[in-house]
Amino acid sequence: MYIFGLNYQSKYSMRLEDEIQQKQFKNVYQRALINVNFTSIWLLSRQNKILKPHNVSIQQFNILRILKGQYPKPAPLKLLTERMIDKMSNTSRLVEKLRNKDLVRRETCPDNRRQVDIMITQKGLKFLEKLSEIIDNEIKNLEVISEKEATELNRILDKLRDVKDIG
Repeated sequence: MYIFGLNYQSKYSMRLEDEIQQKQFKNVYQRALINVNFTSIWLLSRQNKILKPHNVSIQQFNILRILKGQYPKPAPLKLLTERMIDKMSNTSRLVEKLRNKDLVRRETCPDNRRQVDIMITQKGLKFLEKLSEIIDNEIKNLEVISEKEATELNRILDKLRDVKDIG
C-alpha cells in the first residue's frame, strides 16, 4: 500500500486507516498527529473501563497517586492541580468526590487559613493499592512493544512536547 508516496505495510490488525476508515492523509505528520490522538483516547477508554467497576475515574485515580507520593505529608489543592495529567480537570470537585468515599480528607492549613490541605486516608491507600494492581496488569498489555521501542516512543513523545506553545 502506498501512502504519501511511501510504501507502508502494517502487520498489525489495528491500523489507523482501518480504525477510522480513512484511506489517505495529507502527509506522515498529519497521520502521526491523528494516530497519537486516536491512541491516547483508545488507551484512556481502556483504563476507564477498568476503573469504572470500582466507581472511580482516571482523574480521581491520578489524584490518589499524587497524594500517595506526598504521603504522609498533605498536599495543597494547588499542587494537585499542577501535577494532574489532565490539566482541564476540576480538582476541587474530584477531591470532594474522593472525600465523600472516605478516600481523602480535607483540612484547613494551620499556617495559612486560605489553603486547603488534602491527605490520602488509610482506606484510600488500600483502595489505591488494589487499583494499582489492576492498572499494572493493563500496563503489561503494552509489552507488545519491546522495551527499546517503549524507550524510543517515550523519547519521541517528550520531543513533541518541546514544540513551542500556541500563542
